Amino acid sequence: MGPTRAQFIQYAPAALAVVSLTAGPWSALAAGAAGAGAWVIKTSAPALRSLIACGITATGCGIAAHQVLSSGMNPLFALGLAVPAGAAALAHHRNIAGELLPALPATTTATAGAGQSSQAQVITAYWMEFISGPTQTEGRKLIQAGAVLAHLGLDVGDEHMSFTGIITLPQGQQVRVTPTNIASVYGIPVSQVEMGDPKHYAPNALPVTVHLRKAPEQPQIAPGVPTTAEELWAAHVAIPDGAMPGTTLTLTRYDGPHDWEGIATRNRKAIGTVNLQDLAGNLNLSSIQIALAPTDKPSQMGVRVMKEHALMHGTMLSGVVDELAMDSRGYVRLGTYIDANAALVPLAQPGSGARHLYLVGGSRSGKSGVLEQILLSAHKSRIAAILASPQTATIAGAGLAAFCGDGLDEAMGALRLAYAMLLDRESRYRSPAFPFTDPLLLIVIDEAHMLLAASSPHHAEAKAIVEQLTRRSLKRGIGVILATQTPLAEDLGNSSIIRSQLLIGGGAVFLRCARGQGSLVGVNAVEGAEGLDLSMIPPQWPGQYAKVANRDMSGLDTTAVAKPEDGTFGLGYLLTPGSQAVQFRSLYLDVPPASLAGDLEPVAVEDCEAWRHREAITRTPMVDQRGKNLIGSLADLLAKAQQAPPSATEQGQPAGPQQAQAGPAGPAGGDGRELLKPRILELLRNGSSPMTAETIARKLGTSVRHIRPRLSELKGRDEVINENTLWRAAA
Repeated sequence: MGPTRAQFIQYAPAALAVVSLTAGPWSALAAGAAGAGAWVIKTSAPALRSLIACGITATGCGIAAHQVLSSGMNPLFALGLAVPAGAAALAHHRNIAGELLPALPATTTATAGAGQSSQAQVITAYWMEFISGPTQTEGRKLIQAGAVLAHLGLDVGDEHMSFTGIITLPQGQQVRVTPTNIASVYGIPVSQVEMGDPKHYAPNALPVTVHLRKAPEQPQIAPGVPTTAEELWAAHVAIPDGAMPGTTLTLTRYDGPHDWEGIATRNRKAIGTVNLQDLAGNLNLSSIQIALAPTDKPSQMGVRVMKEHALMHGTMLSGVVDELAMDSRGYVRLGTYIDANAALVPLAQPGSGARHLYLVGGSRSGKSGVLEQILLSAHKSRIAAILASPQTATIAGAGLAAFCGDGLDEAMGALRLAYAMLLDRESRYRSPAFPFTDPLLLIVIDEAHMLLAASSPHHAEAKAIVEQLTRRSLKRGIGVILATQTPLAEDLGNSSIIRSQLLIGGGAVFLRCARGQGSLVGVNAVEGAEGLDLSMIPPQWPGQYAKVANRDMSGLDTTAVAKPEDGTFGLGYLLTPGSQAVQFRSLYLDVPPASLAGDLEPVAVEDCEAWRHREAITRTPMVDQRGKNLIGSLADLLAKAQQAPPSATEQGQPAGPQQAQAGPAGPAGGDGRELLKPRILELLRNGSSPMTAETIARKLGTSVRHIRPRLSELKGRDEVINENTLWRAAA
């Protein structure tokens, strides 16, 4: 290997001196070549000048020595000429000492001991070269000559390096070295230099600390600020005005500040009802990130905080078919709790009767899917069902019901039939010896606000009937499943009786509602679910908007199906009697529920007076024009049904306030009635779902008494099929 740059600059003058002694005048050429080489390797100007001066001096001495030897003079004179050449070489070595100082080392393992370490030597060399002296390179001015660095100490670690010392001057002088001067020498920010205040120290001796490399700053936490989950709980949740005052948190799993589980405990006192919104606010989270799980002890409650929701991927309906039928306790599976346990709801209580269920959910929340699932569970449990659906063809599983009122007027007729069944069973169950052999019966009311709200034409009658059903039906084996879009009191006709009886007699399912319509506070509060705001349940899981933005527009995939993670359908809270509302998700309908019904026929209602006269009963209003004096016995109801004149709709007159509006009266006479048949066939063939006779009459703008005979005639010719009062065109 050839000489390095530093070696060339340092030893070239000495080499020139030796060469000149032998080469004579030709050594001048060697000096010129050395100067040119130093310029090529980009030596600094002071070092280059020093090298040239040294080379010239050594060359001159070499020429003189050569002449002395050539003339035969005493060789000692020639040897004496080598002294100036050596002195020039030593002066050059001293002048370039600053150019050859090594860079500050990045790490070290040695510390100052008996002698200075390599780091200490470099630090001292820099200080002497640029600040105190005694050396002075040409073109460079010392910052303060004589200001030596005494008592040098090092502090070296893996991520930091600093030194301390005392800037010392003779007595009577004052330190003029500033932090800026020191920072410029060592190439660091001024903020990394700390000097003592002259007010507190002698003017000729100031301490200094220089951080050559500072460790990364750690986030500063103010004293007393809570950081752990337990500390946050104690500081915000367990305080007197927190969501769970007087409780302590014991973690059972911790995977980060947004992914942990624990048990909240209150010392020998019941925790009581917890406002989930308040708890989310205390922990600075959204309500969907928190789930509560009541335990067997009233003084303890499970708490779960989630980064990714545990119910995002759902539970498939087809995977739990065996759990859909009612068990020995009267429960069926409705979904899955946040802790992965099965979410069960009671449809009956063995030996006692049926159970109610209150269902709340807005559009696209999964409410219709829950109703279809309940109809399937009732079918598998051999429970008869009467369905009242004010909106036409919204429940795909309507064919599983024994009777379906599809449409506003028909849904009101289904309520009348349900009340008649209650009166019939009450008349037959008066004797204690009468055996309870009739099937359980569910009254499923979808979009109940369309019947109960004050703006409904059936408001007074529907409210009176539903109040009586929820009050008196359980012991008769009749349960009410009532679904609305919001938990607001006006959706239940401002009747506190209906809501209280539904909750006392069963449970509640709360799904997502429209913004501003889902708060369970004040007049809308529900015991066990206080503070919930159903509008805070998001319509989509986090990150789904990005998936939509990255959608593939290359073509329509006809085989693509929705997945549970595509939306929060069915996500909400389940409240069962005597417990706290717990977050759950209903079963994901990966297959149509009706397809799992098998070959079993829909469960029929028992053969009784009310069922045999159902057509007349469904058309008979049960309250007076003022909405009061509801018929109280089966005998009175049957008498009114037999004596009641045709309704205004059947006579072709405008409907009254208690009847749905219809079009003009249908065609009369043999020719007109015969013309109805092709219209009925066309309607059924073009319809997307089976229809009741009432729906067909309403769509064709005629009376149902004109439609029923035509349907019977078409059925006799095998052109239409009747399935549980639902008519469809034959294939």
